[in-house]
Amino acid sequence: LRPEGYDVDVALGGAQALEQVRSRRPDLVILDLMMPGVDGLEVCRQLRANGDLPVLMLTARSGTVDRVKGLDTGADDYLVKPFAYAELLARVRALLRRTPPPASILRFADLTMEVATGEVRRGERVIALTAREFALLSHFLRHPRLVLTRDQLLAAVWAGEDTDDNVVAVYVGYLRAKLDGDGEPRLIQTVRGFGYSLREA
Repeated sequence: LRPEGYDVDVALGGAQALEQVRSRRPDLVILDLMMPGVDGLEVCRQLRANGDLPVLMLTARSGTVDRVKGLDTGADDYLVKPFAYAELLARVRALLRRTPPPASILRFADLTMEVATGEVRRGERVIALTAREFALLSHFLRHPRLVLTRDQLLAAVWAGEDTDDNVVAVYVGYLRAKLDGDGEPRLIQTVRGFGYSLREA
């Protein structure tokens, strides 16, 4: 798919696939049914439980029962091996056409972020953020009320960079200092022993 201009990440097993989806937020998942560890059906089930990310399932199993099971688990399309590359591309394009574009404005409580312009407001107050703070807040806004671990935030915002162990805590502190004005309730909560969550106290 790379020669067609797509940015492709490859996972070697089900657990890795789930982690990459959480950290990379792809537009589409092409999922092989037979994977080591967590199998394709379970991966699909977990993806569907956490959102509406398009899933194209690939498998050598051509029976009607297998196709029905895959679709009922949450796959949007099902392609049996061997298949023509042109057909795979056509199905990818069709699934991406059905996917709405990413939100241009992210909102939570009285907090808004205009992704295109980089403007962040809490109520009527404009908040100036650095690029890294903006990326971190954007990740929280795209996953409201979910508990995000330090490792998930590192993968999403720092993407393999060599960082200090406490960099996430430091940047959460920076965000809190800018987001939480006098009398305003804290929005980024510490979930002790797990991580952080964008939620109202």
